[in-house]
Amino acid sequence: MPGFDNARQFPQSIEDLDFSDIEEKYKVPFEEGFDTVIVVDNAPTVDESKKDKLLKFIKKIFKNAGNIKDIDMPMDPDPKTETLTSKGFLFIEFETPEQAAMAIKQYDGYPMDKTHHLAVNRFTDIEKYSQIEEEYKEPEEEKFVEKEHLRSWLTDPQARDQFVLYRGDDVSIFWNKKTEPPEEVHKRINWTETYVQWSPLGTYLATFHRQGIALWGGPSWNKIIRFVHSGVKLIDFSPNEKYLVTWSNEPITLGPNGGAGTPFGPEDEGRQIIIWDVHGGNLLRSFPSSTLSSDGTPNKITWPMFKWSPSDKYFARVTQGQQGQQGQQALSVYETPSMGLVGNKSIKIEGLVDFEWAPASDKEKEKDKHSEEKKQKEELLSYWTPEIGNQPARVTLLNIPSKEIVRTRNLVNVTDSKMHWQSNGDFLCVKVDRHTKTKKSTFSNLEIFRVREKDIPVEVIEVKDVVIAFAWEPKGERFAIITTSDPNYGQPTQGGVTLKTSVSFYYLEKPKPGKGDSVGTANFKLIKTLEKKTSNAIYWSPQGRHVILATLRSATTFDLEFWDLDFETTLDQKEFAKTDPAACLQLMSTQEHYGVTDVEWDPTGRYVITSSSFWRHSIENGYILWDFKGTQLQKHLLDKFKQLLWRPRPKSLLTSEQKKAIKKNLREYSKEFGKKDEEEESTLSEEQIKHRRRLMEEWNAWRKRVEKELSEERENAGIVSPPRRDDDTIEVIEEWIEEVVEETEEIIDD
Repeated sequence: MPGFDNARQFPQSIEDLDFSDIEEKYKVPFEEGFDTVIVVDNAPTVDESKKDKLLKFIKKIFKNAGNIKDIDMPMDPDPKTETLTSKGFLFIEFETPEQAAMAIKQYDGYPMDKTHHLAVNRFTDIEKYSQIEEEYKEPEEEKFVEKEHLRSWLTDPQARDQFVLYRGDDVSIFWNKKTEPPEEVHKRINWTETYVQWSPLGTYLATFHRQGIALWGGPSWNKIIRFVHSGVKLIDFSPNEKYLVTWSNEPITLGPNGGAGTPFGPEDEGRQIIIWDVHGGNLLRSFPSSTLSSDGTPNKITWPMFKWSPSDKYFARVTQGQQGQQGQQALSVYETPSMGLVGNKSIKIEGLVDFEWAPASDKEKEKDKHSEEKKQKEELLSYWTPEIGNQPARVTLLNIPSKEIVRTRNLVNVTDSKMHWQSNGDFLCVKVDRHTKTKKSTFSNLEIFRVREKDIPVEVIEVKDVVIAFAWEPKGERFAIITTSDPNYGQPTQGGVTLKTSVSFYYLEKPKPGKGDSVGTANFKLIKTLEKKTSNAIYWSPQGRHVILATLRSATTFDLEFWDLDFETTLDQKEFAKTDPAACLQLMSTQEHYGVTDVEWDPTGRYVITSSSFWRHSIENGYILWDFKGTQLQKHLLDKFKQLLWRPRPKSLLTSEQKKAIKKNLREYSKEFGKKDEEEESTLSEEQIKHRRRLMEEWNAWRKRVEKELSEERENAGIVSPPRRDDDTIEVIEEWIEEVVEETEEIIDD
């Protein structure tokens, strides 16, 4: 046909047409078209009859993230029943990309039930990570760079301890060298802006800056990681250093760029508390600082605001009701790593005041360390509520995560209460301040819960006066209290006034012999009461046995009393102590440190430092190093001294059997350590002699040079120099005399 002679030059079908130039010109980037869409995986699989119910529940979960424009859940026919069934995932479209980002951050890992934990991702991420090249390309092998060991200080051959000292603008790390001046390890000027803080196991040193927190460690003290939180004032680590809580009085603001370049998103704006992952540096969740109390005023900040369970598995805080809703207090318990509420809701407890987690016992820690089973373990906490209307005050023991109440105790005429857990979690002592019916006077009771015994019995110890301090002996079953009947206590004019106090020690008696139900109950008995004291603080050694009774922050008294509760000098005294524990209570030393503000035991319990901080006053700032017997080893007066903290040690890796073997052979080890101490002292003596000789040689050389110059000047001036002795006739004799005044050997139990 005319005009169609070249028809073969045209494509035979639409598939043969090339639209690449048009596609390239009008291409819409994939990320820009679907950045408001998220994919929710691990949703329950349902049929068409339950589809609407599931979608309604999904919308209820995600509504807090933002406005949902559309939600789509694909359905496919089941090959067996031929009914439409969901595929376990769905798509949700929000109005803005910020809302989609909030949904991912807030609900990724959200537990719908025990078997369904939602996995939330961007729709664009799925397309991005699903694009795999057909040909495999072997990645380049990165060069291995060995990192410093963050616990290298534990390998010190002399088993010394470190401490950090903050003075003026200088922060320094030192080795403790007993009677010798401390050995400086590292020093930086302006290392922190406010103060420093060790992590609980001593791995990290935290420094505070305007922009946030920095963690340092390793032999070189390099920066390990930093956390951006403007104006941060307070921090708290979880017990195992997995998580870090930071608080700032400045609410988080995203700025004009919407938080770009920061870890914060729209859901974090206006909040003041952040929980971080220490190892990865990721922001896990943010919280508002406080809620309104029943009268509409902001609650006072208490720190730590969140309290951690010993395993790091749970953390909790008291949350108050909204304005006008009295009695709506609740205990909010969160679990890690999801950071969601246990059971998706708080525990409503009317009038809740405070709570404390029970510590894990050494046996439980050792069992968990060697056990391969990972069962959900219950963790115990205690809380108390005051008297409300006709309801008495109450102390309750609660298991988490089951939320099972295992014990309650009603109390009446309660003014205040404070809970003290023993270090192994065997006992809980609730110090109850009570008032008489006329409310004209107050006194205290100690309610001791025996947590490990059947039905958790409670023993009551009545105290006539008010208990102002209570402390359990670490790793033991003894405790000390300080009481006072001084009329100045609790008065507005009390500040700076030294109170008259008494100190009492208690012990757990051994149960009477018997079998089965006939076994006698072991009660807490008074060891001894020390009258006419001024002590207001109790500081037990971390290893127990030794305790310091201190008078702190007083205007006139600065006493330090060093006590030993297991002092034994003779076998007769040891036998007598079985029936009368007071026989082994011994005052080792009474000392005074003018202006003392703080007391810090080292982790071994061998040394203790008392300090006078510039933050409290400017008189004789500095610190004194003592041994556990109260013997002064060093004293340093330092201008603008602010802070000194011993570096904590992690739990020992030795088993109980290995510790027993060490105690059994302790005398042999002591001889070895004694020889090393003698060698060290001998080395120091030689170094001192060499140093003195070098100084003498430098002096003699200078003297000869000056005498020669003076002689030449006299000759030039025509002055006759007086005769002098030949230096060869002068003989210098130096003797080093060492005298042992007293030597004692004492075995200290761990």
